[in-house]
Amino acid sequence: MFAVIRTGGKQYRVAPNDIIKVERLAGKPGEIVELGEVLLLGGGGGAPQTGKPTIAGAAVAAEVLDHTRGDKILVFKKKRRKNYRRTKGHRQALTLLRITEILTDGKKPSKVAKAAPKKAEAKKTEPKKAEPKKAEPKKAESKKAEPKKAEPKKAEPKKAEAKKEAKAPSKKLVAKAPPKKAPAKKPAAAAKPKAKK
Repeated sequence: MFAVIRTGGKQYRVAPNDIIKVERLAGKPGEIVELGEVLLLGGGGGAPQTGKPTIAGAAVAAEVLDHTRGDKILVFKKKRRKNYRRTKGHRQALTLLRITEILTDGKKPSKVAKAAPKKAEAKKTEPKKAEPKKAEPKKAESKKAEPKKAEPKKAEPKKAEAKKEAKAPSKKLVAKAPPKKAPAKKPAAAAKPKAKK
């Protein structure tokens, strides 16, 4: 038996144990969701049953496997000669479903939602071991850090000396004045031989 359902503005042909990706639905992984918009039922040995637009009392039960996102698409808009360009990316939010059963005549899903495994329980099964050896070197490092605090105090007088030197003009700079350039002399004009008449 198969059915054609509508969800998220799209139509899907489904059968029991099919896995489909649909637009994001509310529900945690392991829960059972009911898709009520059934457009067509077929495969029961007779003629397919169609709805106007949906079949009353028909539904499809599906188990939520995971919530994912689709591939990235780029939306690019441009108006020529107007210096208008816009680029935008989009990734559609999707839900992965496994079809459990196709229901008719107003029946309810027979499967109950499975509880998703909790991460906290998995952490409890693996106890953490404390290693005291790693703690000892850290204490030694903290003792070494104390003398480093005293070193900047020694550096402070050097900074004060540097400030005094910067304020007082150095003798070397005063003594070395740039030499004045003498005006450039024009070369004497060379005597031109007189042309004979």
